[in-house]
Amino acid sequence: MREIRIAPTLESWRTAARRLIAERVPPADVVWQEASGSATNAAEPGLFDAPAAPEQPAAELTVPRAFVELARMVAAHNDPGRWGLLYSVLFRIASGNRDILLKRGDPELDSLRRLAADVEEGRVVAPASGAGAFVPRTQDLSELARAAASCRGCDLYRRATQTVFGKGPGSARAVLVGEQPGDSEDLQGAPFVGPAGEVLDKALIDAGLPREEVYVTNVVKHFKFVERGKRRIHQTPVASEIAACRPWLEAELEVIRPKVLVCLGATASRALVGPDFRITRDRGKFLESAWAPKLLATYHPSAVLRAEDEAGQQSIYGAIVGDLKLVAEAIRT
Repeated sequence: MREIRIAPTLESWRTAARRLIAERVPPADVVWQEASGSATNAAEPGLFDAPAAPEQPAAELTVPRAFVELARMVAAHNDPGRWGLLYSVLFRIASGNRDILLKRGDPELDSLRRLAADVEEGRVVAPASGAGAFVPRTQDLSELARAAASCRGCDLYRRATQTVFGKGPGSARAVLVGEQPGDSEDLQGAPFVGPAGEVLDKALIDAGLPREEVYVTNVVKHFKFVERGKRRIHQTPVASEIAACRPWLEAELEVIRPKVLVCLGATASRALVGPDFRITRDRGKFLESAWAPKLLATYHPSAVLRAEDEAGQQSIYGAIVGDLKLVAEAIRT
C-alpha cells in the first residue's frame, strides 16, 4: 500500500498523481493523506494541458478538458476522499477510457459531480475523515455495532441500506475477514448471509469449524455497488475507503484478540498483509500479524461462484476447505 501525503491543493495532488500514473500504480494500492500547509512546489505542466496540436505524441498523457474543470471544482471541496476519487478516474482515463466523462450512472463520477455541485452552490460540507471519530472506546462488541450504525466516515454510507457489522462470539479464537457486504448482506444487516455466505457455511462445516465458534466481518462495512437495471452489482472498494473503515476492524480485533486471523480474498489479504500479497501465490500459509499470533489467507467464497465450470468450483472450494482445516487445527493446539 502506498501512502501519499499531499497538501490539500490540486497542484500538490497533480504532482503526486503524475508520478503514480507513470509507475502504473493502481488506485486500490494508494492511500491519500492530506498534510497541513500548502503545496511547496508550483504545478508541473503537462498532465492537464490540452494537446497543442493533433500531432502531439500519443504517449504523453493528456486528459479531457471536462476532467480538468471537474478536478478544479472538486479540489476546492473539503472532503479528503476527493483525491482518491480523482486519481481513480484519472487512472481509468490513462488506461484508455478517455470517454469516461460521457458516462452517466458511474458511481465514482457521480460522487465527483456531487462534490463539484457542493462547491458551485456554496454548500459547506463536513469532510469525511474516516471512522476513527465514530469508534467508541469500549470492549463491548454490541456497543461497537450500535456505534457503527451511524458511521459517516466515508461516502459509502450515502447509498448503502445500512452498516453491516461483524457477527459472532467475542470469545472466538478465529476471525474471518472478507472484503465488504454484498446485496443480501446490505438488506439483512449481517455478514455472509447471501450466496457466498452459503458457500462459507458449508466450507466451515466440512472443515470441522462451526460458524458459531468464529467471528465473521469485513474490512469495509458498507455495500459499494453500481446499479444495472434492477440489480446492484458489487464494486471493489478503493484504498481510501478501506483506510477510512479500518478503525472498525481494528476495534473488533482489539476486543476479540483471536488466535488466528483469516483473510478471505485478495482485498482483505492486501488490506491486512500488504499490496504485494497474492492469493494464488501466498494462500494457505501461516504468517505473523500485529492482530493475531497467526494469519492465513484463502480464497473468498464468492470465487467458487465465479468459477467457469464445475471443475473450477471444486478446485477452489477444496482449497478453501483445506485452508480452514489448518485454521481449525491451529486454534485447538
